[in-house]
Amino acid sequence: MSQDPLVYVVDDDDAVRDMISWLMDSVKLPTELFSSARAFLDKFGPGKIACLLLDVRMPEMSGIELQRELKKLDPALPIIIITGHADVPMAVHAMREGAFDFIEKPFNNQLLLDRVQAAVNKSRLVHEEKAEVLELEALIDGLTSREKEVLDLVVSGETNKGIAHKLDITIKTVEVHRGNMMRKMQANSIADLMSKVNAR
Repeated sequence: MSQDPLVYVVDDDDAVRDMISWLMDSVKLPTELFSSARAFLDKFGPGKIACLLLDVRMPEMSGIELQRELKKLDPALPIIIITGHADVPMAVHAMREGAFDFIEKPFNNQLLLDRVQAAVNKSRLVHEEKAEVLELEALIDGLTSREKEVLDLVVSGETNKGIAHKLDITIKTVEVHRGNMMRKMQANSIADLMSKVNAR
């Protein structure tokens, strides 16, 4: 995918935001910085390859409350909770709610970089899988209703003879529909076709 990953930072401490921005810049990871959960939500758009570094304790809306909102908006966004020692029970709760990881302040720079890279890689993988599913659905949508029937029967293991019997058509007609279906599905073999369909 050509899209560059993005690291969101939501923390009400200016120094922490600036330090994380500098750290991410050192490995060429672009950041977007927010001083509050509300400011982040006002600008956030789902569907990007990204991760979120999120402080737990913030005025107005806490990191845990923001996490809850994001589960509705973009459940695939990996969230790394940044927390002080006193907030560890809250961070553990956030992990149970699906956070990718939590890191205690003051944190080790290399540890933070490693976890961010892992979170971004997870986000990239999720987006690649979604793109593959959408591409597959587009290919299937391009089939005629008869070709879809043939696809379903081929995937279920039916032979041409079995397909002809079930659809009450000739084997020659099955071969034509099957050839068209394989071409439209961009599949070079039955194994290739199976791997595409099973990826759904």
